Parts: sequence; C-alpha cells; structure tokens
Amino acid sequence: MKRNNNGPMLNAYPDSLGGNLGDIANFLSKKELKDVFSSFYILPSLFHTDLDRGFSVIDYSLNEMLAKREDLEKLDELGVDLKLDFILNHASVLSEQFQDIIKNGEKSKYRDFFIDWNKFWDGCGEMTEEGYIQPKPELIKDMFFRKPGLPILMVRFPDGKEVPYWNTFYQEVRYPSLDAVDIRNITGAQYGIADGLAKLLNTGLTEGRSPAEILKETNIYTDKLSDKQKEALCERLESERKYLGQMDLNIKSPLVWEFYDNTLKTLADYGAKIVRLDAFAYAPKEVGEKNFLNEPATWDVLTKVRELADKYNVRLLPEIHASYEEKIYEKIANKGYMTYDFFLPGLIIDAFEQQSGEVLKKWADELVEKNIQVVNMLGCHDGIPLLDLKGLISEERIQSVIDTVVKRGGYVKDLHGQKNVYYQVNATYYSALGEEDKRMLLARAIQIFMPGKPQVWYLDLFAGKNDHEAVKRAGAGGHKEINRTNLTAKEMEAGLQTEIVQKQLEMLRFHHTFPVFSNESEFSMKCDGSKLSMEWKNKEERAVLKADLSDFNFDILAEKNGEKIYQYK
Repeated sequence: MKRNNNGPMLNAYPDSLGGNLGDIANFLSKKELKDVFSSFYILPSLFHTDLDRGFSVIDYSLNEMLAKREDLEKLDELGVDLKLDFILNHASVLSEQFQDIIKNGEKSKYRDFFIDWNKFWDGCGEMTEEGYIQPKPELIKDMFFRKPGLPILMVRFPDGKEVPYWNTFYQEVRYPSLDAVDIRNITGAQYGIADGLAKLLNTGLTEGRSPAEILKETNIYTDKLSDKQKEALCERLESERKYLGQMDLNIKSPLVWEFYDNTLKTLADYGAKIVRLDAFAYAPKEVGEKNFLNEPATWDVLTKVRELADKYNVRLLPEIHASYEEKIYEKIANKGYMTYDFFLPGLIIDAFEQQSGEVLKKWADELVEKNIQVVNMLGCHDGIPLLDLKGLISEERIQSVIDTVVKRGGYVKDLHGQKNVYYQVNATYYSALGEEDKRMLLARAIQIFMPGKPQVWYLDLFAGKNDHEAVKRAGAGGHKEINRTNLTAKEMEAGLQTEIVQKQLEMLRFHHTFPVFSNESEFSMKCDGSKLSMEWKNKEERAVLKADLSDFNFDILAEKNGEKIYQYK
C-alpha cells in the first residue's frame, strides 16, 4: 500500500501504555491500530536515566525495567520507525564521565568533558571566598540563567579541592545522615553533645544548608566544639557528599564529540529516523555572549552534529521554544532542519474560542510559502505552548487562551519561576477543549490537514482528562503530571471501544494511507469567519476538510481520479 511521507507519529513514554515498551508494541499490533502510525516518538526514559522522567541521561543503553531489544525489533517489523531524544547540552552526574571526575579528579581523562566554571571565566571576574569566579557584570548581562544565582555545582575532588562546574539545569547535593555515635567517633565529644549535634546537622542538611553554615551557628552544641573538631566534622560530611543533577557538556572537548558520534550511532541502531535535539541552544557558550541560542555558534554546532547524523541516515529535529516574532523557527527551517510547530496547539484553541480560522490560515500559508517542514501536535509530555504565540496573536488573545484552559482545570507554568512571565499551560488537550468530543475530533482533523507530520500524544488519542490527583502526589513542581497518566491494558482496551478513539484512529489511518498528504502535493486553505476549508491535491488525488468553528461540525471527502474513495462525517 502506498503511503504519504508524513505519516502520523505516536508519542508516549515507554511505560505510558500498559507498563513497558513491549506492551506498546503489542498495542500497535492490534487490528484497530493497523496502518495508523508510521512513527513512534519514545520519550527518553527509554534510556538509562535518573531524573526529569528521562531527560537526565546516565547513558543511552536501554532501561532494563522498561524496554528490551526485542521490543524495538517488533516495532521495526510493524513498519514503525522511531523518533528518539538526544540531550545535547548535558548529562547526568551519574554518567560514567562525571563519576570518573569525582573518583580521579585532576587525573581523570574526563576532567574537561564538562565545563569547569573557573577555567571558562579565568581572567574575567573576581574569585570569591567560596572558590568560584564571579564574572564581571557586563560579561553575563546577556546570559539567561534558569534558576537563581550562578549555574554552578561545586564538585569535590579526591584531594579535597572544590571545583565549580557549569550546571544549567537541576542539581541536588546530598550529605550522609550522621547519628550521635558517628559524631562522637569523629569529634570525641560527649554523647549528649553529639546527640544534639546530630539532630541539628541532619535537620539543617535536609533544609539544603551546608555543614559549614550549620556549624557556624552559635548554640549550646556548636559552642562545645573546637574549630578543629568542627573542621573534622565538616571534612567527614563533605568527603561523603553525593550529587544529583544534569551537568553541561564542554563542546570544546574532543571527547564530547566522540560521545556525540557514538550516541547518534546508538540511536540509529535502535531504529531512529528522526533525532530530537533537546536543549541544543544551551550548548555553545562564550565569554560575553549569550548562553542560549548564541549565534552563529549554535548553528555551527548544529552543522557539525548534522555531519555526524548524516553518517547514520538520521534526520535532526532541533527543539526550541521562542516567540513567533523572533522567527527562530524560520531560521531553523532555512538551514534545512525540521522544526516543531509549537504554534498549532494554542492556535486551535484560539480559533475555537474566537470562532475564526483567520490566524490558522495565516500560519498554514506561511508554512507552505516558506517551505517550513514541521512536526505538529496537539498535546505532548510538556504543556500547551504560550510563549511561542507572542507576535502571532495579541497579548489579549493569549491571555484569553490562558484563562480558558485554567478555567477548565489547567495550570499556568511561568518562565523558569519568573512570576507573570507565562511559558506554557499544563492540561490534557481534551480538558483544555472543555472535554467535548466534537471539539477534540475537529482539532484532530485540523491537525492532520495542516502541513507537517502529525505527532499524537497517547492521552489525546484516549481523550484523557486532567489528572489533578497525580499533580497532588507529585508535590511542588508536579504540574506536568496532569497530562502524563499511564494507562493500563484494561483502560486501553476499554478506550478502543469508544467512539472518540475509533474516529480518531479512522482519521489517522486515512492520513497515513492516502498519499495526497505528502510534501509533493499542493495545499490550500480558505477561511470565511467560522467557515474553514482545507485541501490537499495532486494529479490523481484530493482531500478536503470543511468545518464550522461555531458548531464544530466537519466533513472530510477524499477522491481519486474524480471518484470518491473516502468520506468522514
């Protein structure tokens, strides 16, 4: 059967549908899923990872709890190729390279695999008492730090030396818990003093304070210790501290480029045809320059990565969120890369609320006129993008989208903790649309008719609702769990019997198997208020979507050589 070259792509974690990748392969083997998906974007908990549900990679071997090589082979037998993640900017502190630094210090072959903060800023600032360089203000004024303070993790070498390494994203330092006997053996203090110190230290360390900070306090316990005893206690705690986090790679190290090459080879061997480059815009760093989308260095790095990817027949998809008015998506496309259509999810909600498809048409026309190759989506593992819409629709309409989704149970995600600087809104797409089947089905129809390769979040397919209990269980920062509910085999089977799932599968199968949805075909779109018409055609085939945004009714008609071969009502 001839298929188009932009077939639909499933998107899920390896444990999202049933519990592991084998269960998902079995799910895709069902007759109901035949000819529906051409690709599968598996999120990176597929790999050996520790934090951020996969985005802190220890190494790119398969997670033995979630995936086997046979599962990948079964997906290949089903004709499903893969899109996989490569986190370009950082790796876990539990990676082989970082652990070697902790073990061997200056003697480690990976000493410069990650960015030594003081080497980077040598001669460009003042050394602080804490042992790191504070860069001159004018040299960091254009830098974007995702958390308060400087992006540093102090790493203790075996000889006791403290070395600051660049750490853009998550970090956590853990100290051992000491009891009264431990402290008595270290300091020689009386048991009652040691017992009080144990409680004092363990409470303070749990709060995120350092041993030195706690022991500097004046109280009935610390007053009983000499400076030498305090130093011994600090030394014991510091010598046994452990780390969690994601450390920035030093792209000036040849070993990093060897790592890049090996990783792309591994991903291609798994069956990846598309590799999503996560956090790529943070990778190039220069003194006095931006540390996010540093130009032209960012494009130079991408060119070198693409040369590696070309060896393994892998297509790169650089992932970046930026406002429409910045035109970053256009730069990426002009350089020959696929890009994400982060505009579509918000534009569809806006079109539904405004009962007008004018901006949707404007965006679709731009995709065609500028030959921008995209992967589009409705929902995803993150949130519904908002920052991206700036410059495409007014601030008032963006706020209206926010208000609408929040009213329907969503959460606003501010930009890296900066209050009132919106970034995304977290909700399932079905809930964001008011949990109305007609709206969800029309959103899916618009998505498959828009130029690009449609990516389908598994919960959207099953009309998943906001999971507020998951958010509560996750605690602070757990807003994204609202749209990450894992489905059991029983829930999947029940879902396949529902009309909303069956109709989405029908549309997706139609898109996959009808060749007119191809980069070689012609696309056009018309809009008259709430009336919307989208058409694909080539010499033999045409497919037309006609919809009314006021009542969400729509019709799909497909013809070949003038003969009707498919109709959806």
